[in-house]
Amino acid sequence: MKPGNQTSTLEFLLLGFSQDPEHQPMLFGLFLFIFVVAVLGNLLIILAVSIDSHLHTPMYFFLSNLSFSDICFITTTIPKMLVNIQTQSKSITYAECIIQMYFFMVFGGMDTLLLTVMAYDRFVAICHPLHYPVIMNPHLSGLLVLVSWFTSFSYSLIQSLLMLRLSFCTNQVIKHFYCELAQALTIACSDTLINHILLYIVTCVLGFVPFSGIIYSYSKIVTSILKIPSTDGKSKAFSTCGSHLSVVSLFYGTGLGVYLSSDASSSSEKGMVASVMYTIITPMLNPFIYSLRNKDIKKALQELGRIILSDKFTGFRLLR
Repeated sequence: MKPGNQTSTLEFLLLGFSQDPEHQPMLFGLFLFIFVVAVLGNLLIILAVSIDSHLHTPMYFFLSNLSFSDICFITTTIPKMLVNIQTQSKSITYAECIIQMYFFMVFGGMDTLLLTVMAYDRFVAICHPLHYPVIMNPHLSGLLVLVSWFTSFSYSLIQSLLMLRLSFCTNQVIKHFYCELAQALTIACSDTLINHILLYIVTCVLGFVPFSGIIYSYSKIVTSILKIPSTDGKSKAFSTCGSHLSVVSLFYGTGLGVYLSSDASSSSEKGMVASVMYTIITPMLNPFIYSLRNKDIKKALQELGRIILSDKFTGFRLLR
């Protein structure tokens, strides 16, 4: 088929997970459940941090931003997939694909940068506890989050604009459940060299550099904790960064799985399974990790629950 820049009427086909109609209701129910749990869980974290004054610290400020980013991250993929399953359609327009791709890169990059910022916060708290209030002041905390947002938005905008210059043939198939950048580049009819160069550069900058920063931070943290003489002191220090370390392991572990499965020798099914872990399961599990392993979050959520139940009871009495 002759290449052409027919973007006004162009549609892509997202193959998704299964072509069998009998599997569609099960997939719809499963991903709807995951989506609701992920959104409600992260929303509860945001509300708990906002309501409890004891959680108005840099650590929980970064956590609330991570929860907001996770809500947006999972919202870029699942709703469209649910609509396609419900309508028995696998199509996505060119404009929808570019928009989905843009916001996916924004919030995926934001998660990476926020986890790095949170690692730095734990590094300062454990390695320089006396200087922590001075170093991690509200101005620096806000600046770190703003820089993270600016970086994510800027890169995603540049990559999306570069996608707009590409030409696509009609009836293109994307072997994924969302408009994944690398997959979209493989079906372009025009030269994608610049796009691939930028993709590799940013993968190194937003992947390797933040991960190296996290590794460095935790190497210093472990060294500092081992110098603490008391066992209780070591246990308390480890507990302050245990939740974050669990989230980092889950995020980068599944991210590595996506990278390895993107190899040409790997099947598209393995790539999609790895992507589900990275883009859907991780945002869903993050609230559970922080609520189960963090006593402050547990207390805040219990207080939030009491407030909600109290308001419902008061409203019920007024209705009577």
